[in-house]
Amino acid sequence: QGGGSAVIDMENMDDTSGSSFEDMGEMHQRMKEEEEEEAEGEAGAGEEEDGEFLGMKGLRGQLGRQVADQMWQVGKRQASRAFSLYANIDILRPYFDVEPVQVRARLLESMIPVKMINFPQKIAGELYGPLMLVFTLVAILLHGMKTSDTIIREGTLMGTAIGTCFGYWLGVSSFMYFLAYLCNAQITMVQMLSLLGYGLFGHCITLFVTYNIHFHSLFYIFWLVVGGLSTLRMVAVLVSRTVGHTQRLILCGTLAALHMLFLLYLHFAYHKVVEGILDTLEGPNMLPFQRVARDIPIVSNAVLNTTAKTIALTL
Repeated sequence: QGGGSAVIDMENMDDTSGSSFEDMGEMHQRMKEEEEEEAEGEAGAGEEEDGEFLGMKGLRGQLGRQVADQMWQVGKRQASRAFSLYANIDILRPYFDVEPVQVRARLLESMIPVKMINFPQKIAGELYGPLMLVFTLVAILLHGMKTSDTIIREGTLMGTAIGTCFGYWLGVSSFMYFLAYLCNAQITMVQMLSLLGYGLFGHCITLFVTYNIHFHSLFYIFWLVVGGLSTLRMVAVLVSRTVGHTQRLILCGTLAALHMLFLLYLHFAYHKVVEGILDTLEGPNMLPFQRVARDIPIVSNAVLNTTAKTIALTL
């Protein structure tokens, strides 16, 4: 019995040892599974963090594109607004919205010097009358070219007349506006254009009369009276808008000299200068094409005689 009990105890020991080994294997397997689950959990957390980071980057990129689109739309809107502003003809409408009665009154006023210079005189801020006077001066110059002894070639020289008149109007107005700015005169560019444009009314009258009545003494009378009155009108307006004796002398003296000398140039030197320019560009005056009788060469005579004899013999 003692031996049998020992065998049974050994078997029990073997069973308990096997079960303990099995328990250790299961525990080891469970530990591995837990480690794998922890690793998977960490990997999932890392992927979630990466996803969140990528989502932030995508959101930032989308916001950047939206801001860029908004800036582009704002810039495009401002550019189209500026283009439509400058392309709209309604901007120029106030400068040409004037009645013919007002233009006629201002033409008469341009020949009457003002007496009150203690306060700034009113200047019309419109450009219709001055522009029409410049075109009228162009037409008078073309008329003077036709009535004078100037030989007109290559059209009616309208381009030269337009360049001279508009060049004087715009160039002298810009120069006088700059000088008025330096002399602290209260005048704008549009007012200067209007003042000088209406001042050309005296030039138009003087040139129209003297181009049709060719007397130098008559021209000098009109130059002093008509041109002088229109110049005095402009000088008086500038004096009323300028403070300081030195500034008045510089500004008004420059305007008077330029305006009166321009009238002398148009009467005496304009046609000669234009003719000299044409001679330089096109060469001297050429006579019109004429048919001139030319002698038939001797060889041609011999050929004609031989041909006539051959025809006679055949007949």
